[in-house]
Amino acid sequence: MSILDNRPALKAEIDKVAEVAGYLWTKGWAERNGGNITINITEWVDNAMRAMPAISEPKAIGTTLPHLEGRWFYCKGTQKRMRDLAREPMGSGSIIRILPDCAHYEIVADAPVAPTSELPSHLSVHNYLLAKGSPYRASLHTHPIELVALTHSRKWMEKDAATRMLWSMIPETKAFCPRGLGMVPYMLPSSVELADATIRAIDEDYDVVMWEKHGVFAVDTDIMSAFDQVDVLNKAAQIYISARNMGFEPEGMSDAQMTELSTVFGLPK
Repeated sequence: MSILDNRPALKAEIDKVAEVAGYLWTKGWAERNGGNITINITEWVDNAMRAMPAISEPKAIGTTLPHLEGRWFYCKGTQKRMRDLAREPMGSGSIIRILPDCAHYEIVADAPVAPTSELPSHLSVHNYLLAKGSPYRASLHTHPIELVALTHSRKWMEKDAATRMLWSMIPETKAFCPRGLGMVPYMLPSSVELADATIRAIDEDYDVVMWEKHGVFAVDTDIMSAFDQVDVLNKAAQIYISARNMGFEPEGMSDAQMTELSTVFGLPK
């Protein structure tokens, strides 16, 4: 019996995770066990769930996150593959609850699958989002090929250089990703420094943050929306790279065209 049985709202959120995991694998953005997903599921936790015993000993997060007291999360498991999560999300992930000390968690269901090694980074971002009063409940880390390729050039690592170029490739990019793409210089994966830099970038008002030569970290109201932002940005990168492969530098939309788009759709200028 699964914790999702007779909990249709919670199951719907986990089903979105499975659907996104399948997209990530199909697109080639989730080689082997690459990438991670963590969603705050607290609003779908009922009293019966709260009374459930843990199926693991308390585990240290590695830091104290005061805004996560009593919160519940679904997390992809460590060393688990997205292609497996797509077929069986509760076999390749687990539901955890944060203990009152805000420094430990325990696994509640369905199986004692240890969460991703990047859990402290993901939870640190969720702690920040809750402190800010953000409606965002999902975080996604993945390796979109064309966006990662851009970060191998200093030119695109300059602040908002990639954002301006990506916005100009196709109108939908700015319409659906109006906050653009934040850039974080290379740092050791899973490090506290990378987590802190990601939070600083989100604090600058980015929803999608690029980790140099590594991948992206995206946050949004649910996991499908987070995926959509990355998908749209990577499509713009594909258009740019396709034009370059055809032997020319794409001119992109003009500043006047971008301003008109922003005015008509009420987007930030």
